[in-house]
Amino acid sequence: MTDTTDTDTDTDTDTDTTNGHTGDTATETEPTTDLAPESDADALLVASLEESTGKTAITMALARLAQARGEQVGYMKPKGTRLQSNVGKTLDEDPMLARELLDLDAEMHDLEPVVYSPTFIEQALRGREDAPELRNRIVEAYEGIAADCDRMFVEGGGRYDVGGIVDLTDPDVAALLDASVLLVAPYETPGDIDDVLAAVDAFGDRLVGVVFNNVADAAYDQLETDVVPFLEGRGVSVFGVVPSEQSLAGVTVETLADELGGALLVEDGTDAYVERFAVGAMGADSALRYFRRTKDAAVITGGDRAEIQTAALEAPGVRCLILTGGHRPSGAVIGQAAEKGLPIISVQTDTLTTVERAEDVVRSGRTRDAATVDRMEALLSDHAALEELYESTST
Repeated sequence: MTDTTDTDTDTDTDTDTTNGHTGDTATETEPTTDLAPESDADALLVASLEESTGKTAITMALARLAQARGEQVGYMKPKGTRLQSNVGKTLDEDPMLARELLDLDAEMHDLEPVVYSPTFIEQALRGREDAPELRNRIVEAYEGIAADCDRMFVEGGGRYDVGGIVDLTDPDVAALLDASVLLVAPYETPGDIDDVLAAVDAFGDRLVGVVFNNVADAAYDQLETDVVPFLEGRGVSVFGVVPSEQSLAGVTVETLADELGGALLVEDGTDAYVERFAVGAMGADSALRYFRRTKDAAVITGGDRAEIQTAALEAPGVRCLILTGGHRPSGAVIGQAAEKGLPIISVQTDTLTTVERAEDVVRSGRTRDAATVDRMEALLSDHAALEELYESTST
């Protein structure tokens, strides 16, 4: 991905978005006492080390697989963090998808009791959100959904530490709902395990184990041979190592062009997948070295930067060019791209805006439809110890 900061909270409207709870004034009632949930359902909170790790797909796939076992399941995401505007309200897309895929009757304000929007965060910083009231709101919503369920699947925020402003990090929520925790983690190098161990400490005894997701072929053997035994030697169960699959890791060039509103100047190769972006803002020699280190990337650069475009065309890991500013490249560049079967997308927006929009397209395209969840079900069935996982979370 690019070096731009990737957050899990999209820009919100100017109105407060707490599902009917105003945040303009401090709460005047006495703080309420946290209520432990009264439910016999086994609760599993699926948390993540970072954003865009496949947490949503894994949560919903696990819920669907539990349904296939004959269990009555429920779902909630206590902190709505992946926000979009919907009929005048700001809602999280993940509970909306879960309600459809899991055939749930619960209302959105119960599936998503707290909308963790930028406006909400600002109000919390000003002391205008009552943390005990928020916690009780989550418990009440949980009880309503879990009443007739055998198992509850609770999706964490974009990262497990999101929500600390109102004492609602994923470890806080797990304790509040008396839930077991499954951690979804990426893996590229052995140094990544430091982050896993930090999360292990944060969740304590509630953590039942880890699933590594989207693991590249180059890292797979080392993870299974060295890392998994190391973690299990530290008492950390690893329930699965899910390999990278391109259809889950990115979007096609064709989809990217459509979402960006771009014009395809070269149309060959639009079925290729893009997983990350490289911004061409340096000299041609540096650009070529940089692009040669990329894989399954789209190069975003100005439409008038012919030397950068030529360098990108020479890099084997580049899947398309996205040219900004509405400038048309030279005939030589178009001809070379056509010869290589490398698509060129021309957009009217500037480079920074294009990068932000493109990142959002790839991020949102990873997990957000039934086909993705279907594929994750198959991957978990093949690469995860599901029986052990379900047993570890049953009381």
